[in-house]
Amino acid sequence: MSRTRRRAALTTLVCAAAAAAVPVVVLGAGPAGAHGFTSTVYADVTSAGAGAVRTELDLEYDLLVVSAADAQDDDALFQDGTAAFEAADLTWQAEALAGHPETVLAYVTERFTVAAGGADCVAEQVGDVTVAVRDGVPYAALVLEHTCAASDGAHEIGSTLFADSEGYVTGTETILTYVLDGQEGSTALDGANPSFSTAQSTGERFWTFFHLGAEHLLLGLDHVLFLLALVAGSRRLREVVLAATAFTVAHSVTFVLAAAGAVEVPGRVVEPLIALSIAVVAGWHLWRLPGDRDGGDGLDSGGGHLSLDRAGWLRVGVVFGFGLVHGLGFAGALGIDEAWSWTLLWSLLVFNLGIETVQLALIALTFPLLALLRRRAPRAARAVTGVTAVGVAAAGLVWFAQRLFGG
Repeated sequence: MSRTRRRAALTTLVCAAAAAAVPVVVLGAGPAGAHGFTSTVYADVTSAGAGAVRTELDLEYDLLVVSAADAQDDDALFQDGTAAFEAADLTWQAEALAGHPETVLAYVTERFTVAAGGADCVAEQVGDVTVAVRDGVPYAALVLEHTCAASDGAHEIGSTLFADSEGYVTGTETILTYVLDGQEGSTALDGANPSFSTAQSTGERFWTFFHLGAEHLLLGLDHVLFLLALVAGSRRLREVVLAATAFTVAHSVTFVLAAAGAVEVPGRVVEPLIALSIAVVAGWHLWRLPGDRDGGDGLDSGGGHLSLDRAGWLRVGVVFGFGLVHGLGFAGALGIDEAWSWTLLWSLLVFNLGIETVQLALIALTFPLLALLRRRAPRAARAVTGVTAVGVAAAGLVWFAQRLFGG
């Protein structure tokens, strides 16, 4: 194949990929938001004496109402719970759940289980259900006490609360903290990993948090688009290296601080800012695009030192600032709510390692292709990055409006 034909083929391939991606980007910014309609359940499990396990559960109130009512065919709970939710009255919401204890308990205990020695433990509710605001939405809190026939050996905990099959949310995670069988730590349960055993090895617990971090970045479309905007706007290797490093350092700092409880910013503030960051970084590239006549070749010249002009350093500073915001978003996804400990720090670092691995993989896959296109067909590269930036900026602005005004 001649050089001209190779260039034409490369240009056609990349343009087609970009054209196919833009509708997905824009259509993906639908009412469900960048992360989709999902939920997080919080479970704090502790030993309550020989053969007894105590669990404090926090579940989104509105999901608990509709899921429990549907599972147990309790129309009265649905009507009472919906009326209380629409009134935004926490006391009324707690009373609605308290009026249907069998329905609520049946739903929860069928989907949150504790076993010891291979035998299921028997659950009963302790005290009344309470409702309080958590993560900006009403959460129902209830306490379960499991009585187990086996008083020693490993315990296994399973959670399928708010499963995808119910049709209300997707990708629900149960963030589990435990002090059980002489161990303490945290883990995450989801559809792919619905159970945890205190007999699991260190490697298995490592993989749980590594996989959770990698999955969150990969499936979090807003974070992916932010990285895509970074790559599209970086004309040379030095730019993407410095921008990615600034983003990594920034989000790592706020992620650890926020997840450990040292910093707290409401999700209603963080999520719109994350969406705005996508639009700004993409718009930055569009602003610079008219002066980028050659498109850049993606390679460093002049000895390869990491030097930038004033505008380049300003961009790195902006990326660093937005990285701080994204770190708060990562922490919200993990949702650990416990005092600082070395076990907590280990969990956070492994989760963050999963995030960084996927981030580096995405950059390693996309930047060389874009650099090659810029070298072989500069005009096509400008068109591809321009169209990509327009789509990414549009998605960011749509999400910003939705999250800011509650869409």
